[in-house]
Amino acid sequence: MLHVEMEREPAVAGRFYPADPQVLAEEVASLLAERPDGRATAGPPRLAIGILAPHAGYMYSGPVAGATYARVNVPDRVVVLCPNHTGVGKRVATWPDGAWATPLGRVQVNEALTRELLETGLAFPDREAHRYEHSLEVQLPFLQLRNPEVSIAAVCLGSLSFDRCQELGVQLARIARRHQALVVASSDMSHYLPAAAVREKDRMALDRVLALDARGLHEVVSRHGISMCGYVPATVMLVAAVEMGAREAELVRYATSGDATGDDRSVVGYAGVVVS
Repeated sequence: MLHVEMEREPAVAGRFYPADPQVLAEEVASLLAERPDGRATAGPPRLAIGILAPHAGYMYSGPVAGATYARVNVPDRVVVLCPNHTGVGKRVATWPDGAWATPLGRVQVNEALTRELLETGLAFPDREAHRYEHSLEVQLPFLQLRNPEVSIAAVCLGSLSFDRCQELGVQLARIARRHQALVVASSDMSHYLPAAAVREKDRMALDRVLALDARGLHEVVSRHGISMCGYVPATVMLVAAVEMGAREAELVRYATSGDATGDDRSVVGYAGVVVS
C-alpha cells in the first residue's frame, strides 16, 4: 500500500496570529525583540533543555512567548507538547509524519524523533487530536523565526495521572538527549478569574515549576483547581528536563490578558519559563 504523508494545515491563522506571511514575520520578530520597557530583549540566547510558553492569541500572550523564545537557542529538533482542548483523539497523540504548514512555510515532522516516541508504546499516531488544536500551532512561527531549519515531534496530551506523566517524561528524556532536542511545553495559566486571583493561583503553580518539582506541579494544580490548561505537558517537560540534568528554571516573563485589554475583571495568565 502506498504511504502518503499528510500536511497539517493551519487551523487558527488569521485569528490567533496574522495569516499574511509578511505581517506575521514582522510581528513575531517584534515580539522576539521586545522587553517590558520596549527595548531589545536583554541577554544572549542560552542553551536550554525545556521551556514553558503560552499559546493564546498573540495580542494577549505574544509578548510572553516572544521573550521566552528570545532567551533560548532553538536547535534543529524540537519536541512540542501541547494540551488537548478539543477532547478528540488519543491521550498521547502524535502527528506521525509529513509537515505542519504555517503562513511562514512548512515545518517538517522529524521522523526519527517521532518514530522513537511511538516505539515506546506510550504515544500513538493520531492526526485527529491535532486537526483543530491551536496550542501547538501557535508555537511554530516563533520556532521558525528562531531557526528556519527546525523540525518537530508534535505531541498532544490529554488528561494523564502523574505516574503516566513520569513514565512518558523519562522516555522522552532518553530520546531528546539522543537527538539534542529542545522540549517545549505549551500552556496558558489560570483562566477567567479576577487578575489578583489569577496571579495568586499562578504563583502556586509557578513555584513548583521553578523548583523543578514535576510531581508538586501536578498535585498543586489538581488540589487547588488551578485552570492551567497545559499542566500535563508542563509536568512531562519537567520530568524529562530533570532526567536530562536540569539544574534551574527561570521565569522570563509573566502577564495576564488584562495587561493587553486593560480589564482585570476576568483574565487569563501567561508565563514563560526557561529550564536549563
